[in-house]
Amino acid sequence: MIPRYSRPEMASIWEPESKFKKWLEIEILAAEALCKKGLVPAEAIRTIRKKAKFDVSRIDEIEAKVKHDVIAFLTNVAENVGPEARFLHLGLTSSDVLDTCFSWQLKEASILLIQDLKGLLKVIEKKALLYKQTPMIGRTHGIHAEPMTFGLKLASWYAEMKRNLQRFELAKMEISYGKLSGAVGTFANGDPFVEKYVCDRLGLLPEPVATQVIPRDRYAVFFARLAIIASSIERIALELRHLQRTEVLEVEESFEKGQKGSSAMPHKRNPISAENLCGLARLVRSYAVAALENVALWHERDISHSSVERVIGPDATILVDYMLARLTKLIEGLIVYPENMKKNL
Repeated sequence: MIPRYSRPEMASIWEPESKFKKWLEIEILAAEALCKKGLVPAEAIRTIRKKAKFDVSRIDEIEAKVKHDVIAFLTNVAENVGPEARFLHLGLTSSDVLDTCFSWQLKEASILLIQDLKGLLKVIEKKALLYKQTPMIGRTHGIHAEPMTFGLKLASWYAEMKRNLQRFELAKMEISYGKLSGAVGTFANGDPFVEKYVCDRLGLLPEPVATQVIPRDRYAVFFARLAIIASSIERIALELRHLQRTEVLEVEESFEKGQKGSSAMPHKRNPISAENLCGLARLVRSYAVAALENVALWHERDISHSSVERVIGPDATILVDYMLARLTKLIEGLIVYPENMKKNL
C-alpha cells in the first residue's frame, strides 16, 4: 500500500512492470552496441525492437520453475522475439542488467526526492521570514535559557535541509553508475564499448572498476544520506511535539474538520504527524545499516545483498518521499501561538 502522502510516481519506479521495461531497454541497447561493432545484424535489431515484449505473470510462471529471475525474463522475451533473441544478453551476466537497472531506479527516485527537498525548503523559508521577529524562549536541556525568535528556530531547520539537499545531490551522482563488464567484471566476453554505449543512453557513467557487481559502497552512501534526511526530519518533528505539549502550546499541528484525537478523550489534539515522522525515521536509519552491511561480499560477489536491496530500495525511497511530503504539509499548516510564546518568555 502506498502511504497517503507519497506520490504514485515514486512507487511506480519499483513496480515489476517498470523494472522489466528497464531490463528490456538495457538488453536491447547492449545488442544495438554490438550491432554498431558489426557483431549483430541490423535486421535482427529491428526485429528485436519491434517484437520484444514481456508478460509479468508469464515471467513469474517461468521463474517458479527455473528459480532465476533474469533467465525467466529472457526466456519470456525470447518467446515473443523468436530466433533473433539469440542476440540478446551476449557477453553479459545477470548482474550487468540488475545493477544497471538498480542504479537507474535510484537515480529516478533521487530526482523526485530532490524535488521534495526543494519544496520543503520553500515552505520553511516562508515561515522563517514570517516569524523572524516573533520572540520566544530558547531552551537547553528542556529548561528556559535565553530569548530567541521562532524565525531563528525555523532558519536552523532551513539550513539543515539545505545541507541535506546538497549532500543528496552528491549521493545521486554517487549511484549514477552502470556496469556491463560481464562475469567478474573482466570484459572477457564483451567490449567496453557496449558498457559505455548503454550507460550513455541511460544517463549513467560506466563503473571504473567493477567485480561481478557494482561496488556496494556507492549504494551505502545513498542510503546513509537518506538516513540523515530522515534524522533531520525527526529533529524538526520532535521539536514540534515538545512545543505542542499542553503546558507549552506554542505551536500546534493543524486539525482538520471532522478529525478526532482520541477514542476515549475527545478534547485531545495530538501531534500525530510529528509522532509518525519520528517513528519512520527509525525505520529509514535501519535501512542504512543494511546497506552498509551489503558492502562486504564474498570475493567478486555473492547474492547476500540482493534480498536486502529488493526491500530497502523501494521502502527507503517511498518512505522518505512520504516523510518529506508529510513534513511539508505539517509546516505549511502549522498553527503558531505568538501570545503563548510571549507568555512563556
